[in-house]
Amino acid sequence: MREVSEGREAAPVASVVASAKRAEAAVAAPFWGREYWGLLAAIAAMVVVLLIPTPEGLPVAGHRMLAVLAFAVIVWMTEALDYAVSAVVIAALMAFLLGLSPNPANPKVLMGTSAGLGLAFSGFANTALALVAAALFLAAAMATTGLDKRIALVILSRVGTETRQVVVGAILVGFVMAFLVPSTTARVACLVPIMLGIIAAFGVDKKGAFAGMLMITTVQTASIWNVGIKTAAAQNMVAVGFIERTLKQTITWLEWFIAAAPFAIIMSIALYFVMSWMMPPEIKEVPGGRDAIRKSLADLGPMKTSEKKLLAISLTLLAFWATEGVFHIFDTSTTTVAAVALMFLPGIGIMTWKEAQPKIPWGTIVLFGIGISLGTALLQTRGATWLADIVVAQFGLKNATALFILGVMSLFLTVIHLGFASATALASAMIPIIIAVLQSVATPDMNIVGMTMLLQFVVSFGFILVVNAPQNMVAYGTETFEAKDFVRTGLVLTVIAFALVMLLGATYWRWLGYV
Repeated sequence: MREVSEGREAAPVASVVASAKRAEAAVAAPFWGREYWGLLAAIAAMVVVLLIPTPEGLPVAGHRMLAVLAFAVIVWMTEALDYAVSAVVIAALMAFLLGLSPNPANPKVLMGTSAGLGLAFSGFANTALALVAAALFLAAAMATTGLDKRIALVILSRVGTETRQVVVGAILVGFVMAFLVPSTTARVACLVPIMLGIIAAFGVDKKGAFAGMLMITTVQTASIWNVGIKTAAAQNMVAVGFIERTLKQTITWLEWFIAAAPFAIIMSIALYFVMSWMMPPEIKEVPGGRDAIRKSLADLGPMKTSEKKLLAISLTLLAFWATEGVFHIFDTSTTTVAAVALMFLPGIGIMTWKEAQPKIPWGTIVLFGIGISLGTALLQTRGATWLADIVVAQFGLKNATALFILGVMSLFLTVIHLGFASATALASAMIPIIIAVLQSVATPDMNIVGMTMLLQFVVSFGFILVVNAPQNMVAYGTETFEAKDFVRTGLVLTVIAFALVMLLGATYWRWLGYV
């Protein structure tokens, strides 16, 4: 599993993460040695693509970038290499293969390895990378101070003792935490020990329906609100980064929220009914449940100064995010970096660099930067455009309506996500191709920026398989539910999510001008 913990040192979370790693090993057991076969398959695919004669109209550099893309997709799908390691390998391949390719702008000269390496690391100059890195520091601060745990317990302490009320409380906690903790895995790593504590306090069977229902609800809520809030997940920043670099436009936090919040709200309601219907709890009410939660809250003691500072910074930052382009001109990345800078200042500081450093998943940052570079190179060398022309022709999208394109591409992304264990990797590989596809069609008045955002929503649909996202594995590691329970409920949620995409595409998103 890649970057599961994201830094909390507390024993309960460490135990959860360790359990998640054991669970992943159990899931992967039938595929012993897959890392070797996956790497060999990735190399073979790259070589095969390289040996194919360069198609007419495709620059040599674009041809070689398609070979690198084939390597990257297989490595990411099979998890043959750690994500951070795969990013470094991809950067090296880009440096040499592009360096020895004719320059697309001047085919008489080679690009040179220096230029190839520069393109391989160009993603690190993207402002979206700064936002992702800063968001991870915010998540680390939440874990260090314990503010995330306090917020979750405060909300849960105010719900009733009936099991349905506890489930609603879990969804509400996931909703609130998505605003304040801009890291999915960090949110789930915080909430899972709390949910385990509730299950233990209620005295129910850890392998019973209520325990499984509560845990799956917790993790699916996180995935749903990854769609609803721009800053909730790194994969959203991948899409925004490509939009800014390729289309020279951006999407503000508020614009994203206005478009996505109705989807996330309806899906949250659907999640409650789906889980209540498919995994009905064995009990209706839990006596003393609220007291148990309040006891856990009391054990935290009074709110520390560091928590108050972090809460003030987080709420101020949220206000800046929500009013970008309305009351001020400061972009999301800049305000987030400024907030992190405040967290380290003497007097204001919440934690030291020494405390923060081991809690930051640096591999996520490396993967993000190289992923942006991969997509940028595919676009600049026209490899993505050539591939997009094939997709447009094969799916009959050239003169299709925007709603038809949204439906076809949503189905495509949902199916291909089954092979990915990281939505960030999926976005890095697919968003450049999606942009190229949207640029290739002849649909009049196509809103490419809006359609890219809507399809990015679908990238977060990791509802079906436990291995589709690290946060799923964290929950699975608690051994409160079986993988088949996740699959059967996730399939229903995915069908509802796709239907909702089409409904909103035909109505609300069309009114907003995105479809």
